[in-house]
Amino acid sequence: MISEAVGYLKGSDDAVTTVILGAVMTLFAFLIVPLFAAMGYMVRVLDRTARGDGEPPVFEDWGELIVDGAKATAIAFVYALIPTAVLVAFVVSGGLLGASGSDLLGTIGGIGIFVGFVVWLALTLAVAYAVPAALANFAETRRLGAGFDWATMRRALADRAYATGWLTAFVIVVAGGVVGGLLNAVPVIGFIASAFVGFYTAVAAYYVIGHTWGELRHTPVTERPVVDGQPGI
Repeated sequence: MISEAVGYLKGSDDAVTTVILGAVMTLFAFLIVPLFAAMGYMVRVLDRTARGDGEPPVFEDWGELIVDGAKATAIAFVYALIPTAVLVAFVVSGGLLGASGSDLLGTIGGIGIFVGFVVWLALTLAVAYAVPAALANFAETRRLGAGFDWATMRRALADRAYATGWLTAFVIVVAGGVVGGLLNAVPVIGFIASAFVGFYTAVAAYYVIGHTWGELRHTPVTERPVVDGQPGI
């Protein structure tokens, strides 16, 4: 699966253009709109691979691409808020206890903050595990609510096939991160090159998730549903 994922983009006639545009979107992700465009592309990768379509998508229909990316980003952001909110609650509570002037309450507050970091780490890992499934479910219908459809997602998250696919995608992302980190040691040029690597490995990782989701959902190779010529919201 890893070799297939890495070779996914190579099979496209527009591979060079796609990787260049993807790297540019990655480099300028801080401007938000490029981030949405890059995320929209990943949504298309999830959609196509889940349906068994082996042809990589291209950067086109920019309006729809950006809207889909914005929705996908919103889904990921909401999930990311969960561990952050829990950590803030523990830290604030522990800080208030520490500021009480009582040694006992200060100790309890310190323990509470430590527990908060442990819970935050556990929730962060859980979110990292769940978000790819949420995005895959969203890509299937383009409905924002699908990203939070636990009735559908719960079965996939508990499946060994999803765990294997997620771990494979994780390995690809980590490998890409290592290569990107090494490239960053070279000023300017290395930073730019790492954007190419980051986009390419992200596509490979989403390829794995998409294929895994398609196998779990048994989605046939058909066009996703549209309403009046537009994707459902």
